[in-house]
Amino acid sequence: MNSLSARALVVMMGEWRASGSNAAYSAVADRIRLLIMDGRILTSTRLPAERELALALGVSRTTVTAAYSALREGGYVESTRGSGSVAQLPHRASLIPDLAAPQMLDFSKSTMSAAPEVIEASRRAAEQLPAYLGESGFDPVGLPVLREAIARRYEERGLPTSPDQIMVTLGAQHAIALISRTLMARGDRALMENPSYPHALDALRAAGARLVPVGVSTETGWDAIAVEQAIQRTSPSLAYLMPDFHNPTGQSMPDELREKVLSLAARQGTAVIADETMAELDLDGSGTRLPFAAHGNAISVGSVGKTVWGGLRTGWIRADHATIRQLVRARSAGDLGTPLLEQLVVTNVLEDFPSILDARRASLRAGREHLSALLAEQLPSWQVPHTPGGMTAWVGLGQPVSSQLVLAARNEGLMIAAGPRFGMDGAFERFLRIPFSGSAADLERGVSALAAAWSTIIRHPFSPASSELANVV
Repeated sequence: MNSLSARALVVMMGEWRASGSNAAYSAVADRIRLLIMDGRILTSTRLPAERELALALGVSRTTVTAAYSALREGGYVESTRGSGSVAQLPHRASLIPDLAAPQMLDFSKSTMSAAPEVIEASRRAAEQLPAYLGESGFDPVGLPVLREAIARRYEERGLPTSPDQIMVTLGAQHAIALISRTLMARGDRALMENPSYPHALDALRAAGARLVPVGVSTETGWDAIAVEQAIQRTSPSLAYLMPDFHNPTGQSMPDELREKVLSLAARQGTAVIADETMAELDLDGSGTRLPFAAHGNAISVGSVGKTVWGGLRTGWIRADHATIRQLVRARSAGDLGTPLLEQLVVTNVLEDFPSILDARRASLRAGREHLSALLAEQLPSWQVPHTPGGMTAWVGLGQPVSSQLVLAARNEGLMIAAGPRFGMDGAFERFLRIPFSGSAADLERGVSALAAAWSTIIRHPFSPASSELANVV
C-alpha cells in the first residue's frame, strides 16, 4: 500500500483555504475529495495521520479529524485501526450524481461522438468476421490487413513503414503503459512534458518512473534548453512526448527541436515515445508535419480514439522490428490481444480516413471559435490562447483557483478536470483545460456553468498562493 506524506499532500492541495463562510474542515475535505476523484491521489493510498497533516496545514487537529470524518461519510476514505485512513472511491450508487446523472455535463474528457462512417464500417466488419472464426481469436500483434492499412497511412504521411513494424493495441493508453513497463525498470528516470496527458503520467508512475519534467507553454511551446539539459544530465531511460498538437496546450514541436531531441536521445540511450493521437487534427490548415520518427529513431503511438471514436478501443505502436518483438513477448502479462471485430471495423474506417479527418477538423474548428467567443463574452478576464490544433484550450485563469473552480462547477452541473491534473506536484492551479469537441449547445451550457462557478469564486478576496503553487506556464 502506498503512503502519502503530509508535506506531499499539502503541495498537492495547493491553496485550499475556504472563501466566505465555508468551514476550514469542509475546505480540506473538498480538496482531498477532488484529488481522489481526479486520480491524483490513487485509491488504496494511505493518507497522512491527522496530527501530521494538521501540523503541515497549520490548522487544529480537530479540523483534520472533521475533514476525514466528512470524507468517510461520503465514501472517499476508509479508516481502520492500525491501518490509518485510506483513500477510496465510493460505491457506484454513491457516484451516480457525479458520473451518470443526465444533468451532469462532462468536460473532463476531450472526445467526439462516433464518426458516421463507423456504422457502415461495423456492418461490413460483421460480414467479414466469419472468415476468422476458425482461428483462436487471440491476436497479440494485430490482423495483417489492419497492420497493412496503418503502415500505408504512415507511408502517405511521408514515413516508409512495413506492416511488421506495427503492433495493434487496445488504444493509445494501453500502448503507452505496455511500452513503459517493458522498456523501463522501476526507479528509472522518464522525461515528460509538463503539463501533459494525465493518463500517460499515470502509466509512467505505475511503471515506477522517476519523472523528469520539461515545460511546455501556449506562448513559447517547448523550453528547448530545458529539454536538452534534462536529457544530457539525467540520461532518462524513456521520454514521453506529444510533439503534435500537444495535450493540453495544442502546440507543435519545431522540426529543429525534433531532430535535436532524437539525436540527444540516441546518444544517451533514451527510448522516445511520440504520442501522435492528435497529429492529424491540424485546425489552421498549415499542413500536418512528418511523423516524429521521420527525424530519427522513435516509437510512435497512434489511435482512432480521438479522430474516429473512443468506443473502438483500438490503437497501435510503430517501432523497429526488435522493439515490436520485445513488446509482443511482454504483452501476455497484461492481455492476450485486440478483439478481431474492432480491428475489422478500424480497417474499414481507414479507407475513408481522409474524409473523416476533413469533417472532424471542420467540426473542431467551429468548436474552437465558438468556445473563444463564449469565453470572451462571459469570462473576459480569462486568457484564451489561439489553439492551432487538437481538441482543447489551455486557458489561463489569472489566479491559482483551478481546483476551487472545479469544485464550484460541479455544483453548477459541470464536471471538468482541474489544471493540476495535467501537471506534477500541484502545479497549474492558474490553468483550466476546456475541450471544444462537443456540440454548440454543450459548449454554451458548459461556459455558462463555468461563469456561474467563477462568480462564486470572485465574490471573496483570494489570498495568493506561494510562487511554487502559482506556477505559470
